Amino acid sequence: MIFAANSNYNNDRNNNNNNNNIEYLDWNDALDILNKAYSLGLFVLIIGPKGTGKTTLVRKFANQINKDLLSINFSLRTRESHLIGTNTIDNGQINFVNGILVRSMTEGNLLYLDELNAAEPDVLLRLDEALDDRKQIVLKESEGQIIIAKEGWFSIGTINPLSHVGTKELPPQIISRFPVRIMLDYPPEKTELEIIKKHVNINYNEEQVVKSAIKLANSLRKAASLEEIFYSPSLRETIAFSKLITNNTNPKDAAEIVFANVYHQWGEIEYRKAMDIVTSIFI
Repeated sequence: MIFAANSNYNNDRNNNNNNNNIEYLDWNDALDILNKAYSLGLFVLIIGPKGTGKTTLVRKFANQINKDLLSINFSLRTRESHLIGTNTIDNGQINFVNGILVRSMTEGNLLYLDELNAAEPDVLLRLDEALDDRKQIVLKESEGQIIIAKEGWFSIGTINPLSHVGTKELPPQIISRFPVRIMLDYPPEKTELEIIKKHVNINYNEEQVVKSAIKLANSLRKAASLEEIFYSPSLRETIAFSKLITNNTNPKDAAEIVFANVYHQWGEIEYRKAMDIVTSIFI
């Protein structure tokens, strides 16, 4: 039998009415690539470190194509039941409650698979079944029902570099399900400043300080990429720094608070490495 089961809950849905004011500066034409992939029915994989705006990009895209966005963030705690669903007892009746994958397929929504390379093998196996060209899945959990994706169903996955904690190499068959790949790295310094200005009102003097903070962030990012330090600051950090200085925080103090203190978790040596870079920029 073939079923298109109805969703029984929607607490993971991001209503597009709340996404109209999403600020995203499309500096590498990623939205254009997403639109082309969507029109061709080609699933997309976005690759890049944390804090480069991957989730904001996907939310902006969902808003542009006027689709509800269903998302799941993968970790060691993500189970098949989160994707597929589970049986529940209601007034003595056994009902199957759809998981987020089944819900998105039956409703034809945009499915966002965040940090896909943190998923466990059994979870990836069920995804692989749904993401192939047939776009269907057999619910062994619900009497073998066959779920076929509604027209317009689309999926975007994101992965972090393998240097990130908890990430694993994706199996080739999963990678092949996402034939369009977008690399989303940290933006050029001028672009990062434009992004910050979309979130923080800064005057001319503050702008010069923010430019220094961006240079600091890029120095730390480069050191992290060379595995000289353990953490790479994101766009969130440069935005947070900018907010602090507009609230009359001393720039060097703000840099220590936002950029350096996080390295304490790896010990005093790591913190000192970061503070040396901070001091070289904010004397």
